[in-house]
Amino acid sequence: MAEARTLGELRRSGAVRSRPVKEEMRANLLRKLEVGEALFPGIVGYDDSVIPRLANAVLSRHHLILLGLRGQAKSRLIRSLTSLLDPKLPMVAGCEIHDDPFVPICRRCRDVVADRQDETPIAWLTPNERYVEKLATPDVTIADIIGDVDPIRAARGGHDLASELTMHYGLLPRAHRGIFALNELPDLAGRIQVGLFNILQEGDVQIKGYPVRLPIDVCMVFTANPEDYTARGKIITPLKDRIGSEVRTHYPETLEQGVAITQQEAWTSRRDDLRVPRFIREVVEGVAFAARRDKRIDRRSGVSQRLSISALENAVSNAERRGVLAKESPIVPRVADIYAALPALTGKFELEYEGELLGAERVAQELIREAVGEVFSVYLGAVDFKETTRFFEAGGSLRLRDEASSAELLKQLSQVPGLLDATSKLGVKAEDPAPFLASAGEFVLEGLWAQKRIGRSDDRGYVAIERRGEIDADLERLERMRRMKKQVN
Repeated sequence: MAEARTLGELRRSGAVRSRPVKEEMRANLLRKLEVGEALFPGIVGYDDSVIPRLANAVLSRHHLILLGLRGQAKSRLIRSLTSLLDPKLPMVAGCEIHDDPFVPICRRCRDVVADRQDETPIAWLTPNERYVEKLATPDVTIADIIGDVDPIRAARGGHDLASELTMHYGLLPRAHRGIFALNELPDLAGRIQVGLFNILQEGDVQIKGYPVRLPIDVCMVFTANPEDYTARGKIITPLKDRIGSEVRTHYPETLEQGVAITQQEAWTSRRDDLRVPRFIREVVEGVAFAARRDKRIDRRSGVSQRLSISALENAVSNAERRGVLAKESPIVPRVADIYAALPALTGKFELEYEGELLGAERVAQELIREAVGEVFSVYLGAVDFKETTRFFEAGGSLRLRDEASSAELLKQLSQVPGLLDATSKLGVKAEDPAPFLASAGEFVLEGLWAQKRIGRSDDRGYVAIERRGEIDADLERLERMRRMKKQVN
């Protein structure tokens, strides 16, 4: 359709009144399904669960709510619904609620069309302009959502306060002929939730102080955390009853899905000489999976996918800093860089009582160890490391510096028989640059410790597992002495 500039041009082009927005979304969804087009590009892991249910809600012309823990792409999903809107939609130019020029509902537009008729100016809406989003907070008022009287507008225009022309429209009327999204619905006060009843059931809204009804055409989408029903607030039962479909979201079900999401979202393409090995990505993702099943972490709060994204970005930054200082290229993150990313981990989960006793940092360190051990089992579980462990059992030891250059680290790792030979299982070849070999070799060493085949101190001194027991005993004895001294003082 050519972009008409007046109502007359729009009529001559053969255009008719626009479809209801939910009918428009339904038709565009069916078209995408018929041609096999991806419904929501960039959404990973929901192809067989969330997306079919979301599609069914749209096909049913339902208002809907997405229920899920934090970091499950709820906001991204609802914003993706704009892809189901028409590329262009005509409106009366200057209208606050995007009125249909053929059937305007606001007083101003009715007066403009009656006065100017075919010369009524027309503007065109894009899908993004038809999307209104609001974060629900306890201080949101009915005036914010629905609208109110504007005495300043009445004074400037010389209108009586009873005139429709003095209306100040809220966010919901401004989403007319589009999508209105309300995030964290349980945080919205109950009396404000009551104000949404009419629009959900009868499809109209009443402005405070006016004997007028606006038949708003809108698709309403909500998000909420299931635990919020009994935590910060709740969704009142009559409102839940009026929401057509309830779609549950979830965290990635496989490590591969998690790696794909983190790789898509994390800022790791910051420089051309940066390379992130696959096993490092899997360890970072494994930390999130381990956290979601750990009893010391509050499962009701959830562990956001942002944990993996932030941790990988932080680990890459630590590797970048070390690489710049050592003047080496390419820059390749190591397991030590994941430990350096603790600040990106500890704020991403809520601890239960047992976890609080241990401390967030210690819990995060143990999660990293667990993730390293699991990834190690996948790649190197069948490798014979007797020769390597024998080196430590014979009294050998190794202390690695986090800031060591790749050349320095390789020199240390090469002292351990069979250690660097195993890196071939990680896809690293002997002729690869030193940063790759150093990263793979350190991973092997850390994996042996995670599998309890060798010991390791907190300052990354690797020894035989028996000696590790002696070190632990010494540390425990020192801690007892420190507590006794403190009590005496």
